[in-house]
Amino acid sequence: MLNSWVVMPTCLPTVLRRCHACTSERFRPNGKFRVNAHHKLLDAWLLVLCTTCGDTAKLTLLERVNVRSVRPELLDRMHDNDPVLAAELLQDPVVRRRNRIALDWDNAWRLDTGGSDHLDREVIDVSVRFAARIPVRPVRLIADGCGLSRAGVKRLLTEGKLVSAVRLSGKLSGDFTFLLKR
Repeated sequence: MLNSWVVMPTCLPTVLRRCHACTSERFRPNGKFRVNAHHKLLDAWLLVLCTTCGDTAKLTLLERVNVRSVRPELLDRMHDNDPVLAAELLQDPVVRRRNRIALDWDNAWRLDTGGSDHLDREVIDVSVRFAARIPVRPVRLIADGCGLSRAGVKRLLTEGKLVSAVRLSGKLSGDFTFLLKR
């Protein structure tokens, strides 16, 4: 029987970027946007707050873009400070590269295993789905989901009792499946 696990975000991730006012490198996105019009040209930013001094920084989303080239729904969502849009844009590689930022997902996600009825089975077949592109170590997910230690999961991996089509060392942010034999 295939079990489905879901890695879900619980809040927006911390933005890693150097603060101009202090020595901190961590910003908290609050989901607020700033849109500025220059005649027929638009600029749009996502606002983030320094976790140490509270200084506001702007992450560039649109820069001198013609108003007609921006979808009206997107503009409405920015004006409404849509937190779902903020999450989508933070995960966009183009936005991250343009603003030279990285994301820290520590304490910003949770694993939903659908209950603990799978823990007493001899063989567990699990499909892990990511609701957002959250880089997580599969060993940690398996340890948390099965109630094992990370060392125990690594031991099962080396003994061949934990198998997957993807490499389970390192970090993953995409869906995968694994089979665990106890």
